[in-house]
Amino acid sequence: MEIISAQNIVKQFGSFTALDDVSISVPEKSIFGLLGPNGAGKTTLIRIINQITAPDSGQIFFGGEKLSPKHTEQIGYLPEERGLYKKMEVGEQCVYLAQLKGLSKKGATKKLKEWFEKFEMQDWWKKKTEELSKGMQQKVQFVVTVLHEPKVLILDEPFSGFDPINASLIKNEVLRLKNNGTTILLSTHNMSSVEELCDNIALINKAKVILHGSVREIRQQYKANTYEVEFTGDLMTFTKALFKDFELLEKHVDGANCKAKVKLLYDKSPNDLLNTVLPYIQIQSFREILPSMNDIFISKVQQTEVHATVGLTE
Repeated sequence: MEIISAQNIVKQFGSFTALDDVSISVPEKSIFGLLGPNGAGKTTLIRIINQITAPDSGQIFFGGEKLSPKHTEQIGYLPEERGLYKKMEVGEQCVYLAQLKGLSKKGATKKLKEWFEKFEMQDWWKKKTEELSKGMQQKVQFVVTVLHEPKVLILDEPFSGFDPINASLIKNEVLRLKNNGTTILLSTHNMSSVEELCDNIALINKAKVILHGSVREIRQQYKANTYEVEFTGDLMTFTKALFKDFELLEKHVDGANCKAKVKLLYDKSPNDLLNTVLPYIQIQSFREILPSMNDIFISKVQQTEVHATVGLTE
């Protein structure tokens, strides 16, 4: 079931089109990556889902219902630009923000104490926000964002500014929340996080959706019939065996061990490659190389740029 469905969203600011007929579907209890270059329209779509602004046309549905103010308390939003009050004590501020999401003061305080202990933040309760580092402030705001246990959690660049230990801590919490039934909408430029965390993605560029689907299926769709072979044996003999049916893209020799990246040509199969080289080498490992989400991201965006340029010159 879809928890969020955006249908034909259009948003303009004067003569600038931020979103142009954008449609996405976010499956319930999944992690959905909202990707795109700076200025692509991601933040505008997030602001519309959060009802900070409204679309010029199109509709957003939340759990099958047309999005309305009653859904606000079911959404947690961690913006890229953090918004804590610098002169206010951390604990007092967290309780106040939690109350804005519908928690009682007593209930909020109890939950916050548990989270602060979990994240080893107990000593921060009486500190003012300005006394905390950027990473510490991010941890505080993450806690405030998830405290009311929203059905949908929207995270805009949540790992920015974190050291590897705290980035891992937040990633583990995101996965735990997903496993407990929360849907996460993740906007990020970190493609390794996309591969590690996301079930589905939408790639937006120049206000349009140019790619939408599951991460697994997209990587399969853009594969280039390329395989990595690790073996022992003579590299020259291996190379000659490939002849015209396969293309040697890369090679590396470390003593008796060799590694080669080979592309299949002319509808050849992986079995054809193995049958061709097995008489000459001892294979240690053999695997298909799927394109990374980073490679796919760059390729699709560049492709869009080329098409836009061609359109202008025609």
